[in-house]
Amino acid sequence: MAKSRAELLELFRKTAGEIVEREFPVLTEDTKIAELGIDSLGMLEVISALERELTVQIPDEALAGLVTIRDFIDAVEKRFAV
Repeated sequence: MAKSRAELLELFRKTAGEIVEREFPVLTEDTKIAELGIDSLGMLEVISALERELTVQIPDEALAGLVTIRDFIDAVEKRFAV
């Protein structure tokens, strides 16, 4: 089931916080993923957890270009549109 952008943003915040054991009280779609201090392995864990939660598979080529949380949400929405 597709979620709103706000729900996807909250799910990203919650999941990233659980995986890296840190709070992210303020995230926006414009937040750069690199600024979160999550290394590439941690980001793979976040994305894998989100894929399981959302029952969606995001292709590796779509993941390679992720810079902001907006990019991630856009990639998720494209998968739901398929």
